[in-house]
Amino acid sequence: MDKLIIKIADDYTTIPGVREEIEGDFPGEEFLEKILLPKFKQALSEKKKLLIDLDGTAGYATSFLEAAFGGLAREYNDSKIVLANLEFKSDEDPFLEDDIAEYIKEANDK
Repeated sequence: MDKLIIKIADDYTTIPGVREEIEGDFPGEEFLEKILLPKFKQALSEKKKLLIDLDGTAGYATSFLEAAFGGLAREYNDSKIVLANLEFKSDEDPFLEDDIAEYIKEANDK
């Protein structure tokens, strides 16, 4: 299966912020709206996986990851669809994939 790729450090920022724009620059909600959601929709329509490359940034706030990936799951109201169509690459912080998967799973429980 072909893949679309988002490399956060190149496509968004090397210094991801927190949840909302009022809290600071490069928030998770903005990443969701401007980059993640459109690319995810494109991947679904083209029947491709979306690979998220998490490497190359200064790190991630929990609130950024939850807003972006939990927000994606809330948008689709189905964590299984989101998890089935996303892949992650994180050589620098391998634990991030499990953390993000939990945010996606928990998003529809709230």
